[in-house]
Amino acid sequence: MRLEASHQQPLSRRLRPLAYALVVVVGLVLTLTWVALQTQVTLAGFLNGESLWSKAQKQAVIDLDEYAAHGRPGDLAGFRRNYAVLLADREARDAIAGGDFSHTEVEAAFARGGVIPEAIPGMVFIFQYFSGMPYVREAVAEWRSVDTSLLELATIADRLEEGYRSGSLQSGDATAERDRIAALNDYIEPRAKAFSLDIANGASWLGRVLFFTVLGVAALASLLWLRMAQRILAGIRGTEERYSLLFDSAADAIFMVDRESGHILDANDRAATWLGCARADLTGVELASLFVDGSPESGEGLLRDVNGGTRPVETQSSLVAWGARQVSQAIVRDISDRVAMEQERKIAAEALASIAEGVIIADADRRVTTTNAAHVKLTGFPAQALRRTRFDATRTLADGRPLPQTLWDDIAAGDNWLGEVESRRADGTTYPELMSISTIRDRDGRPQHYVAVVSDITARKADRQRLQHLATHDPLTGLVTRSEFERRCAEAITRAAHERGAVAVLFVDLDAFKVVNDSYSHAIGDALLMRVAERIRAQLAPHDVAGRIGGDEFTVLLADLRSREEALLVAEAMLAALARPFDLGDYELFVSASIGIAGYPLDGNDAVTLIANADAAMYVAKTEERNALRFYTPKMHADARRRLKLASELRQALSRNEFQLVYQPSVEMKSGRIVAVEALIRWRHPERGQIAPDEFIPIAESLGLIRQIDQWVLENASRQLVAWDEARLPSLRLAVNVSAGSFGHPDFLHGIAQALRVSGVHPKRLLVELTESAILRLGEDTQRAMQTLHNLGVAVAIDDFGTGYSSLAYLKLPAVAYLKIDRSFVSGLPMNANDVAITEAMVAIARSLDLHTIAEGIETEAQHEFLLRAGCQEGQGFLYSRPLPPDEIERLLAPKATKGKRLSLVPPKRA
Repeated sequence: MRLEASHQQPLSRRLRPLAYALVVVVGLVLTLTWVALQTQVTLAGFLNGESLWSKAQKQAVIDLDEYAAHGRPGDLAGFRRNYAVLLADREARDAIAGGDFSHTEVEAAFARGGVIPEAIPGMVFIFQYFSGMPYVREAVAEWRSVDTSLLELATIADRLEEGYRSGSLQSGDATAERDRIAALNDYIEPRAKAFSLDIANGASWLGRVLFFTVLGVAALASLLWLRMAQRILAGIRGTEERYSLLFDSAADAIFMVDRESGHILDANDRAATWLGCARADLTGVELASLFVDGSPESGEGLLRDVNGGTRPVETQSSLVAWGARQVSQAIVRDISDRVAMEQERKIAAEALASIAEGVIIADADRRVTTTNAAHVKLTGFPAQALRRTRFDATRTLADGRPLPQTLWDDIAAGDNWLGEVESRRADGTTYPELMSISTIRDRDGRPQHYVAVVSDITARKADRQRLQHLATHDPLTGLVTRSEFERRCAEAITRAAHERGAVAVLFVDLDAFKVVNDSYSHAIGDALLMRVAERIRAQLAPHDVAGRIGGDEFTVLLADLRSREEALLVAEAMLAALARPFDLGDYELFVSASIGIAGYPLDGNDAVTLIANADAAMYVAKTEERNALRFYTPKMHADARRRLKLASELRQALSRNEFQLVYQPSVEMKSGRIVAVEALIRWRHPERGQIAPDEFIPIAESLGLIRQIDQWVLENASRQLVAWDEARLPSLRLAVNVSAGSFGHPDFLHGIAQALRVSGVHPKRLLVELTESAILRLGEDTQRAMQTLHNLGVAVAIDDFGTGYSSLAYLKLPAVAYLKIDRSFVSGLPMNANDVAITEAMVAIARSLDLHTIAEGIETEAQHEFLLRAGCQEGQGFLYSRPLPPDEIERLLAPKATKGKRLSLVPPKRA
């Protein structure tokens, strides 16, 4: 049996909606009044912006005219400043007109234009939605009409600035520019006045519109309130029906329960829906039976439906007067979302605990509230020990300074911070740490929590240091490179200048090292160089420096000397050490060395000069005696001047067209067919004849000319390939060598793309040959550069593989498609077991990585047959052809026309 509520509501409660409606009407009128005021503020902003814009325009013209007349930088700065105001307003206007814009950027642009901040949102709204209303449409049209003239003023300013800076501006030019400025001002000024008049008229018109709008809305709202009052008064009689409606439409399940028996007297529709039964079926049922563990008067529980399903709920009970009886009203709320959220929060907490990086959560005062297990393992600090301590208390910058306040200011302003810090463990030890700090903000945008993610970068720093060591040290001998040697030499010279001391540089060159390479192999030569480096290091003090700056050329830096003559004992000991026989397994080699000595301050004031003068002294020792040493004297400078002259002539060789290209064919091993050519540069000196690349390429690298030379080779070789195509020769692949200096240059990739675009050569026909040292020199940018080459469609060949760092990681880089086997391994084939094993391993690696193999330096049929059997695809060497000029390549490839027969390629002649 359903019981009806019979209690009557007080009249004040029944009239309460009418009071609320009155409040709404008043609020609506006040809101419209506020909108009108805001619109007036916007119009004031329009007028203010127009005034600033007009002033900025006029002052810009004045400043530019003054700058044209006198060339004062202050006038130009004034023009730039005022023009920036004009440009900011125009950028905001055009961005809004475009439709797709960022409100933040537009408002920032108006702010730079001087518009009052309170008016900016209204201006954006009007420009976006009401740009076609009366007067605004005309004002915007007047504004746009001067855009071109203002842009021309900026162009005039640039021309004047360039003229004054270069000194090329004549009096007549300045007068002409001033006349043009005046003409532009004559065009702009009346339109600026018309713009101002339209804005003023628009403000007046819109004020009238707003007044009548507010008046009309107020009248309409009052009429609606009166009608509502009539309806409410007429509906007071239906209070019980309204209560019933609210009861039945509640979002929560509501049960009216008899206090004594616990049986349900009434329930709303929501309760019936949740339980899956009719509303009438609930009357007389005990409320506790509907819950899994009984009915809680308050608290959480599980509500069970007729099908056995459960729903997590929260119950609140209260006593209410229902007519003449007191009953318990139980409101049951579905908390499924809250339970799911708590479950997600629990999962998030477990995920935080399982993250591999250390995580710190701190409050707004940077005091630790939570850390995860990884942080505990990383630092040794238990989470409880760090609670309420500032997490930056155990961290400093890498140089030992505390984390600066500016860092926290930047983070508070909205920036995330990522950087290296030095972190202290619980045992007092420190380690380098990469820390990222971000913020969690409250509704007002203030930092509420800081979240820091930290990781130990000890191994990463060690790897970086190892790479830096490889970049500054010769991979074969472990000695420093030329650039690193020059840097340390410069530091020693600076120190000696302060302490009035001396520095000596020894230039060591092995005698007849080329004979060793030619008579044995490059592998034996490399082994000899490593042993030589060991003996040189053995003669040095800990603070001395040894470097390898060429094939068999070494330099030694002796610092903290009183005079250069003190270097004599070290040089003599070094000569004696290098004169002893070298046991290289199957060979015992005897070599000697020539040493030149130059010292600061007698022989030079900088590292380059000292090395050059020591080189000159070494040259004299080698030419006069060998296995000897010489101190530098000015008379030795003739040879150095000759080399300097060669360097000077090298600078002009490109412009004088003294370089030429020859091409060495690359032959398919199985068929003997020529499939590619490698472009090689030669220098035809007008006086000295042919100069080998080994002589001028190192000079070009030291002078920074190697990039221009490499680009010249690329462009001319591409044009030659096009010429062969036009001559209907067989399609060839073109290989060009790129030096480390060119590969590391920012314009290298652009130069490749430009040469392909200009010549029209398909990218897949171009092969860029790089040595491992060139790839190593680029460092972290290698992946990006290789990916760009791969995107262009250009393939890369690793040249001289196995003679340098020999990292297999290089073979996995994008664009790497070819592997060149160095001649030092080919020369020992097929008799040398080590060369056989290394070559077969390289071919196997290339095959597994789907790389194309090319062998260099093939000179015998036995080498050819071995490489063919091993699976090498291509070969180069004197067995097939020496490097040839373009016309001989053309004759070599030109098909022979035979009557009644198809054309075929001329096979290469083998020596």
